[in-house]
Amino acid sequence: MTTQTTVADKAVLITGANRGLGRALVEDALALGARRVYAAARRPVDHPDARVTPLRLDVTDPAGIQAAVKGVDSLDILVNNAGVAVADDLTDPRSIEAHLAVNLFGTYRVTQAVLPLLTNSAGAIVNVLSLAALATVPVTPGYSISKAAAFSMSQSLRALLAPRGVTVHIVLPGPVDTDMIRAWDIPKADPADVARAIFEGAAHGLEEIFPDPMSAAVSEGWRNGAVKALEARNAAAVQAVPARP
Repeated sequence: MTTQTTVADKAVLITGANRGLGRALVEDALALGARRVYAAARRPVDHPDARVTPLRLDVTDPAGIQAAVKGVDSLDILVNNAGVAVADDLTDPRSIEAHLAVNLFGTYRVTQAVLPLLTNSAGAIVNVLSLAALATVPVTPGYSISKAAAFSMSQSLRALLAPRGVTVHIVLPGPVDTDMIRAWDIPKADPADVARAIFEGAAHGLEEIFPDPMSAAVSEGWRNGAVKALEARNAAAVQAVPARP
């Protein structure tokens, strides 16, 4: 368990906020009483609620990220939701690079850009990843590789940022009914239900959030498993290893 992260009266920045799960997260943050919601996307959309500030933000554009962050006065919660998933067969390294650019480095760059704001507020990072971070989906290996890398990064951030009072929640959903996989003939969770479960999990202080029936089936085994225990043990290295100069 980690520090509880509640949305009421907080400033929240959500990437990939113009559709799908991102849009559902915006709506749920408003319903939970957020003071300000920064809805970030490459093509931001207007919102009738005055609490929403659209931000033009491409997570693959470092300069654009810095420009967007200048429009954020204060921040309590960052939700890294922007992502890409394209089927591939590992024959073209450009597919892996394209997934890493968004799902890993995009998440990293946005996090670093707003970290001073989150440190000031003792805030929280919510990284929306995937069950594919734990077990690959062979028809989308580039996606799975990038989410696994983002999962490792999120665990590292959790340990490294704890002394600053910044908490990190990792979201591990199964398939969600969005444009990304709408054509797949498999069971999918409703984005509104997933968004609600994400904020509920953060409010309960869950380090890993399994926000849908498919992911919930593995949650108990994960939380009580050897890998989770190993993460806690490895986190002690933050105190045991001398800081870099």
